[in-house]
Amino acid sequence: MVARESIRNVSFLENLVAYLIDNTGSLFSAQNISKYLKSQHVNIPTQTILNYLKALCNSFFIYKIQRAEIRGMKIFEIGEKYYFEDLGLHNSIQHFDFRKDINKLMENVVCIDLLRYGYEVYVGKSGNKEIDFIASKDDHKVYIQVAYMLPDDATVRREFGNLLEIADNYPKYVVTMDEMQSGGNYKGIKQISLRNFLLAEDKERL
Repeated sequence: MVARESIRNVSFLENLVAYLIDNTGSLFSAQNISKYLKSQHVNIPTQTILNYLKALCNSFFIYKIQRAEIRGMKIFEIGEKYYFEDLGLHNSIQHFDFRKDINKLMENVVCIDLLRYGYEVYVGKSGNKEIDFIASKDDHKVYIQVAYMLPDDATVRREFGNLLEIADNYPKYVVTMDEMQSGGNYKGIKQISLRNFLLAEDKERL
């Protein structure tokens, strides 16, 4: 990638990848990164950051997932998220910390699985609330929240509540690691284990 894309600042590219690993599934702003670097007396123009991100995407090292307004599907040009194509590379660069990383890696796995099955994938935005993924293919659409576990009522309300506010009748799922609760239903929204979600080719009929 360095040779093909004529990357000159390899050290910064490596630091950018490390940043993306730390912030997998978080909203990203190249401009904010540039401002932060300037505060650390490192002068990297915003356009250079965008060029390096594009190079990483061109090499299929990462995927850029844009945000979309749930009503009307307006696409936002800033505040995207990035996910890694290969979690083996992700974990080889930075040691996997289960407690800190499990939610981020679950999101990453779900995103790549949706892309693999030909879905267009967006991060959903509804006012101040966020839906992890809107996935559409042909005339079908699914909404997905990802959570490691649902240990208490507050977590249940948060994960299911955002989906409950969506007025349409497309399928809505909360994907968790809890095998025992897989297939359960909360006010019409299904809880699906990560294993069952990944094994299903047709995400609209889980």
